[in-house]
Amino acid sequence: MAFQCQRDCYMKEFVTTVVSCCPAELKQEVNGKKETLKGFNVKLQDTVLFPEGGGQPDDHGLIGDVPVLRVTRQGPDALHFVSSRLDEGQEVHVKVDWERRFDHMQQHSGQHLITALADTFFGYKTTSWELGRQRSTIELDTPSVKPGQLQALEEAVNEKIRAHVPVTVQLLSIDDPAVEKVRSRGLPEDHAGPIRIIDIEGIDANMCCGTHVSNLSHLQVIKLLGTEKGKKNKTNLIFLAGNRVLKYAEKSYSTERSLVSLLKTGPDEHVEAVDKLQKSVKLLQKTNLTLLRDMAVLIAQNFKNDPQRGNFFSLHKKEGDNEFMNIIANEINTEETLVFLTVGEEKGPGLFVLAGPSGPVAEMGPRVLEILQGKGAGKNGRYQGKANSLARRGEVEALLQQHCKHRTSEEE
Repeated sequence: MAFQCQRDCYMKEFVTTVVSCCPAELKQEVNGKKETLKGFNVKLQDTVLFPEGGGQPDDHGLIGDVPVLRVTRQGPDALHFVSSRLDEGQEVHVKVDWERRFDHMQQHSGQHLITALADTFFGYKTTSWELGRQRSTIELDTPSVKPGQLQALEEAVNEKIRAHVPVTVQLLSIDDPAVEKVRSRGLPEDHAGPIRIIDIEGIDANMCCGTHVSNLSHLQVIKLLGTEKGKKNKTNLIFLAGNRVLKYAEKSYSTERSLVSLLKTGPDEHVEAVDKLQKSVKLLQKTNLTLLRDMAVLIAQNFKNDPQRGNFFSLHKKEGDNEFMNIIANEINTEETLVFLTVGEEKGPGLFVLAGPSGPVAEMGPRVLEILQGKGAGKNGRYQGKANSLARRGEVEALLQQHCKHRTSEEE
């Protein structure tokens, strides 16, 4: 059976009946964290919400005033995940998120067109494709696509768009001889009902379950952004279709204006300006590194020349790195002195080094690590690592000073 969304891809609202509503869970990622939502899987008599399939993501929308968070296919049925229970037999009004749907229609039909012409022009077969959130990718069975071929392909697909080529849907029985002439990567194991064919008149006939435009003119425009090296000697072709091209142009212009303001140059000079800026930054970083090294040596020498120095030295510096700390530790005689050094934000993350006699370092290192909530390891009189928080640095200092006093009194 074909769903209403497949029979009429442009229908935005639909009235149908709830067939079943069963408890279910939905695993999803929110702000980088995986969460499991409890809710219900709802089967409807029919639906205008497309369940994911054919490389196309699912639709979003509403059943009544209840948001549909996910739509998946289960054999001949579509399962709509919602957070609230719906009554079986209840008549409901289903509404699709049209902006998302039409975007998917444009990208999917665009993929069919690009795939067909890449095969016709160059013999490059499509082995897979991905409809991404911002851009889409077609995997072509070729190790490379030449710039001239990319330009010719882009010109050809946009020429077909300008020609207002119709796109029609056919439903064929699985034993229809015409099915054998259709481009396809095979049917899913649980397929049921007729075979759905997307026919771009005179260009391509492809077995597909997805939602598509009814005319190539509805794609507006296609932009081939470029290619990347794919897996197993294949090439990934990156493209935008329709409204995504307009959004890309708007975003690019906004970025351009921001760069004009920051770099104080026109758009044509941005690359040169950034190149100069990067070279200047590298030179400053090199100079800064040299100064830090010299400073580290001076800090160690000042301590060694201090007649009142004890057997404990501690220093925190916001700017610095592991090399800066290790230079200081190397310059000070750590066989006699316990050295505790940190770099980074005073109450934020940073780096630390504990150096000194191997016994005290081995004994105190794990305790320092615990207080600083860090990760690290040590051997041969040196314990160092990353600190998640330097807020308790003073507590470490007090602990180490107490340890040094205790050790001095024992020696006396």
